[in-house]
Amino acid sequence: MTLEEITEQTDLLRLPKYRAKQIYTWLSRGAEDFSEMTDLPEGLRCQLNEIFFINSAKIKKRLASRIDDTVKYLYVFYDGSLIESVLMKYHHGYSICVSTQVGCRMGCDFCATGKGGFIRNLTPGEILSQIQTAQKDNGIRISNVVLMGMGEPLDNFDNVIRFLQLVTDEKGMNLGMRHITLSTCGLVDRIYELQRYDFPLTLSISLHAPNDEIRSRTMPVNRKWNVDALLNACREYAASTSRRVTFEYAMINGVNDSARCAGELAKKLKGMLCHVNLIPVNSIEETDFNASSERKIAEFKKILEASGIAVTRRRTLGPDISASCGQLRGKYADRGV
Repeated sequence: MTLEEITEQTDLLRLPKYRAKQIYTWLSRGAEDFSEMTDLPEGLRCQLNEIFFINSAKIKKRLASRIDDTVKYLYVFYDGSLIESVLMKYHHGYSICVSTQVGCRMGCDFCATGKGGFIRNLTPGEILSQIQTAQKDNGIRISNVVLMGMGEPLDNFDNVIRFLQLVTDEKGMNLGMRHITLSTCGLVDRIYELQRYDFPLTLSISLHAPNDEIRSRTMPVNRKWNVDALLNACREYAASTSRRVTFEYAMINGVNDSARCAGELAKKLKGMLCHVNLIPVNSIEETDFNASSERKIAEFKKILEASGIAVTRRRTLGPDISASCGQLRGKYADRGV
């Protein structure tokens, strides 16, 4: 709820105006129960607990990397839904990768989350609480948020927009929109809709292939919106917002990592305000996909750079805790716990 919506509720209870701001401040800090709001009278705290419910992310499992301080969380919500978040430490501060859905309906072949199917959307508060719980657990302030965990953010469009408005509210968590990255597998109609909001966030596209033949084979979304339609939307988005689009490209051995693929990708991206992030694919039990060799990744990178395209090879974080999303939840779901 926004501060204005909380104010409407406190007005109905005939409370002073300042009570709404007190409650909103506590919620922005990640309060899990009204009893924590110690600057409210005890009787009011009991009354609020009877009327309202704070749906916060509870830690079911916490895995801390001994290599690079990455922390992976398995969270559980009131209905038993399990989702994952990953907290990452960089020289510039802390970033968190959050989930937007319980499961996913996009069905990408190389994604562990999609193998478990779709259960439900997360509410704006449930997305927000992943950040708040991680901050409280570690005694830190998170400065960057990536919507790249479980689920397709643009498939939960309205709730994600509300989350973005809440997390950037200067009266609340006050996170800068430029410190937020939103990832999508390519829901073209929603990209155009997001463009109209003119948010100064970073749009990240899970591309993973230079042509329709490969992309349709590994990503069902491409059968509705093909590569050309997606890239046209990205060009318009970059031109309209003056924000560089990031293309995530999972390097899969023998599938999309050839020099020919690199050349085709370079040709299609040439002249666009963009950046390519090469990612060795994570191996999952349900497929025989394996990561490309470092030699192939370096060759692929060199071909793109020769065409003037900015490229990075993503650093692997938390390798000892399987930090990519979907795998930990899958293990718990399979065991029925």
